[in-house]
Amino acid sequence: MLNLDRLRTLSAVARHGSVSAAADGLHVTTSAVSQQIAKLERETGQQLLAKNGRGVRLTDAGRLLADHAVRILSQVELAQAELEAHRGQAVGELRMGAFPTAARGLFPAALVGMRAAHPQLRAHLTEMEPDESVRGVVRGDIDLAVVLDWYNRPLSLPDGLAKSPLLDDPADVAMPATHPLARRSSVELEEFAEDEWISWPQGEFCNEWLMFTLRSKGIEPRIAHMAEEHGTQLALIAAGLGVAVAPRLGRGPVPEGVSVVPVRHTMRRHVYAIWRADADRRPSIRAAVDALRTAAEEVEAD
Repeated sequence: MLNLDRLRTLSAVARHGSVSAAADGLHVTTSAVSQQIAKLERETGQQLLAKNGRGVRLTDAGRLLADHAVRILSQVELAQAELEAHRGQAVGELRMGAFPTAARGLFPAALVGMRAAHPQLRAHLTEMEPDESVRGVVRGDIDLAVVLDWYNRPLSLPDGLAKSPLLDDPADVAMPATHPLARRSSVELEEFAEDEWISWPQGEFCNEWLMFTLRSKGIEPRIAHMAEEHGTQLALIAAGLGVAVAPRLGRGPVPEGVSVVPVRHTMRRHVYAIWRADADRRPSIRAAVDALRTAAEEVEAD
């Protein structure tokens, strides 16, 4: 009898291309992955992984079993979704991912709501960037993700995913309180053509959006600093080191020395939940989306 957890581990190695990357995707140690593969090899009587330089590769038997594992695990998930739907209750484990400001601005209220309404549902949140969470949903590493795109830069989603909009999140420009535009009621991005910018790290979706948006306004971005967290960006702004786009969701208190001014032609992030379409009937997915919508309505009402 083939063990589903071990098949899931083999499938993760096949998807990620290495034991260490599979361990990261499964949120376990590399030792745990190696042990699961060793047990699966004993169960099948076949060598599934072979050394390849400093890493490993799947053997022919490993590739064959990994292909079957994808289909088996998909059928198991479909069966679980239909059983859960038949029972009509949100139960079991639900793994979720969200970008940082959604994790901060939506999930505390949503998780409390899920716990109160569905005490048998074990919801787990991992903070991750949108591109990473989309891949996680597709691979089955997580069940649901909250992701974003921008009004002028949609995020490409693979086939086989369902989505539900949660809210539109306006973004302002944050600048030092001593900036010449700090007392304005609204601004245009073109007015910051000579300013230094504080951006998200290179390669992230929001960094690419900022570059695209400024260049579309005829501005060649002068990126002085890059920071992942909005709190860090605001601290740099308070020190007079640049300006930044500051979305409102999960922003928190603005530090002294920083002014936040709306953009006249509003910039918005579209925030939505995504999940695999074959899990659409799971009550736990529905429960999470409902809780996130409620949290989003509270944010918009503030």
